[in-house]
Amino acid sequence: MLIARRADTRARADFATWKMLAKLNGASALPQEAQAFLESYKALLKQMSEAEATEATIKLMYKAYYGDMGGAGAPPELPADPKRPAKDNVTAFKRPPAQRKPPPQQQQPTSGSATKPRLPVALIFACLVLVYVAIRYFWP
Repeated sequence: MLIARRADTRARADFATWKMLAKLNGASALPQEAQAFLESYKALLKQMSEAEATEATIKLMYKAYYGDMGGAGAPPELPADPKRPAKDNVTAFKRPPAQRKPPPQQQQPTSGSATKPRLPVALIFACLVLVYVAIRYFWP
């Protein structure tokens, strides 16, 4: 029974991961076994609802994992867990909307300490050049 629970847990976790990767257009990076299970899931979706197709695919994966983990014979039927919902909570990736800059304020702030005036980089560079020339040529 311990092997059966491990196989079921692994099947559910792998299926959720593979389904998420498929929704994010990363199914081509999955192993062949995963791609085969996803293809069978897509075929089942055409015949039944999403929840039923998900459970049917997980049962197929469970049977395969049970055999791989050393289970002998047919895998035992696991009772459904009523605490765990069977719904899918994976959403496709959507890029967030671009942030717009607020329009520049027309009014000057009354206090001078609120904003510092910024000197352009060219002006700072010119001042540094003048200081260097002054030190180089006029310093005895």
